[in-house]
Amino acid sequence: MKRLILSSLCMFSCALFAQSGLTDYVNPIIGTNGMGHTFPGACAPFGIVQLSPDTDTIPQNVNGAYQKKVYEYCAGYQHRDKTIVGFSHTHLSGTGHSDLGDVLIMPTVGKLMLNPGTSDHPENGYRSNYSHDTEKCTPGYYEVVLDDYDIKAQLTATERVGVHKYTFNKGKDAHIILDLIHGIYNYDGKTLWSTIRVENDTLITGYRITNGWARTNYTYFAISLSKPIKNYGYVDKERVLYSGFLRKFDLNHNFPEIAGRKVVAYFDFDMADKESLELKVALSAVSTDGALKNLKAETAGLDFDQLAERTKAKWEEDLDLIEAEGNNDQLAMLYTSLYHTMINPSIYMDVDGQYRGLDHNIHQADGFTNYTIFSLWDTYRALHPLFNVLHPQRNADMVESMLKHYEQSVHKALPVWSLMGNENWCMIGYHAVPVLADTYVKGGNVDASKAIEAMVSSSTLPYYEGVKDYMQYGYVPFDRNGSAVSVTLEYAYDDWTIYQMAQKAGNKKVADEYAKRALNYRNVFDRDLGWARPKYKNGEWKKNFSLLNTHGEGFIEGNSWNYSFYVPHDVNGLITAMGGDKKFISNLDSLFVMELPAKYYENTEDVTKEGLIGNYVHGNEPSHHIAYLYAWSSQPWKTQYWVREIMNRMYKNNIDGLCGNDDCGQMSAWYIFTAMGFYPVCPGSDEYVLGAPYLPYMKVKLGNGKIFEIKAPKVSDKNRYVKSVKLNGKNYDKMYLSHEDLMNGGEIVFEMSSKPNKKRGISSETKPYSMTDGKF
Repeated sequence: MKRLILSSLCMFSCALFAQSGLTDYVNPIIGTNGMGHTFPGACAPFGIVQLSPDTDTIPQNVNGAYQKKVYEYCAGYQHRDKTIVGFSHTHLSGTGHSDLGDVLIMPTVGKLMLNPGTSDHPENGYRSNYSHDTEKCTPGYYEVVLDDYDIKAQLTATERVGVHKYTFNKGKDAHIILDLIHGIYNYDGKTLWSTIRVENDTLITGYRITNGWARTNYTYFAISLSKPIKNYGYVDKERVLYSGFLRKFDLNHNFPEIAGRKVVAYFDFDMADKESLELKVALSAVSTDGALKNLKAETAGLDFDQLAERTKAKWEEDLDLIEAEGNNDQLAMLYTSLYHTMINPSIYMDVDGQYRGLDHNIHQADGFTNYTIFSLWDTYRALHPLFNVLHPQRNADMVESMLKHYEQSVHKALPVWSLMGNENWCMIGYHAVPVLADTYVKGGNVDASKAIEAMVSSSTLPYYEGVKDYMQYGYVPFDRNGSAVSVTLEYAYDDWTIYQMAQKAGNKKVADEYAKRALNYRNVFDRDLGWARPKYKNGEWKKNFSLLNTHGEGFIEGNSWNYSFYVPHDVNGLITAMGGDKKFISNLDSLFVMELPAKYYENTEDVTKEGLIGNYVHGNEPSHHIAYLYAWSSQPWKTQYWVREIMNRMYKNNIDGLCGNDDCGQMSAWYIFTAMGFYPVCPGSDEYVLGAPYLPYMKVKLGNGKIFEIKAPKVSDKNRYVKSVKLNGKNYDKMYLSHEDLMNGGEIVFEMSSKPNKKRGISSETKPYSMTDGKF
């Protein structure tokens, strides 16, 4: 299949590094302003290093008071900013909260300054103005000119090493600033301690410990320099009250041991005009020795250009998992989405297999790769199911990482939101459970006995988010938890996945118990009202209840109208709870076409009018399956209309191109599945619910080495409806595709039309899985 090679895709002056291959399709600038919270810098697939520019230093809090503007800087970069503070080595991709920004490096010339300055007065610090005209970015590569210093900065990365190349067009008085105070979502006192050792004139080692979203984060580093250091020194902006007999030395100038709470160091170099300096910065969570091993294993004997080419080749290989036809913007979104799915989770161990565990002891990975950054409230829905299709071995390693997390947890709980060897407990549910179940049900390598033990333990932790009440009452009471309805609905689904896995593994006792718990969603449905509604401990419903309000109604990051559709494991039961097929369809229709007054979302941090289709909020994950629910109804063809509408309106090839945070690849995984024409509405089952393909042709290289082709030659915005389907040459009437059918390879052909086929997918035998037949 011939690919369309684009001449320019990185819009808004983000030019391309090279013009050969699939990396040309990717636009790393998508989502770097407003929503999206992505970063444009360099990383290798699933690498722990994300070397990227940070454009401001907004604190997370001042004297404990939250600073709202910090939310814009979750990824450290805002396209509209005019200055760059420096280049840090760790970032989160698309999150709605943040941390990291570790080991910031900034090259400068002229007068030495050791504070970052401000965006209003950059001349008072080491930051620099820059222009988007000089930015170049593709997967694994970033380039920009720092205008105030006339320095060309080029960045690339391996899995564990950030690689810098700075060309000093004016080489006099050249400095490298190493700021160990800087961080994303920073605040006064976040850096608990930091050290630097100047091992020799071309090697620096050190570490810092921070207290942020990752409660105790150890970042060790080793920095190799291509030219010798001339002079060096530091300032500590928080005086250490006791220094012992170190006071006999001039600690601040050319003393090889540097330590403190607020350390900013500098290193001077003799640089001729137009001369380049290369830095290789290896990270480890274990030790400086581990960082040195990583440095040697991944970069020894290779210069910047060679390393950049290697990383580019890795991205080419991984992006080549999908081949597609479409127009320029469609392909840009497809391959940018695929790129975003391979940033997090990230490898979290040294090349020798050592890693820092949740208990902060050092462990040895035996036969698996350890990962971190599990944004599970988001990623269990589509990202991990996508890995089961494209990267099954990686996903199996991620599952093993989650089980190790459980073993090392003092709570004996699977991860909720795992970050750099820490649990930050963000959001609700115990959503590692569906990842384990989905992987097991789809044939992944999972220790079933250990997994079920971990699932049961995680779902019975009495002091976690209403679990004790949930087990006692069959729901979480609103007078005990402000997010009670959301929590109940999500626990019920998670419990269903435990039931699924236990049933498949032959554990009848657990299967029977969790089959009952899976139906707890019924306890928060007001059958008279037809919607989920908060209930008090005494069994009474909340009065003065609003279906549209997102605050104070028992839901988190959503309202009842959206969240009531969250029963992916028993859609037949949901239809009954809402009042039957006709009412269910009416509720779905109204969700997409109603006018939602601004008062219901204007005070919600991550929802804007541009991210709405009626009352449907695609920018937040609880809604991601909703458009596919028509498949269970008497009007399944409506899914085909709305998924294309969402694709067209919520994903754009520009800096504001995402309608919400990408959330470590979940938004992007939704796009990829939907482009293929199906979606995992209910991870833990082996079914993908059919919608309609977005592109005329896609060729998917499956993780088992087979090929699956999706063909819809007449598809367009007009021809968005499915007239008929053939799977491997045979007529296919079902409204779902099994995982086995997909992974066996072959082809699925969609005949598209401008008018819906209202007879297709109506009979009960064509419908996707539902736990019950809908009878209460």
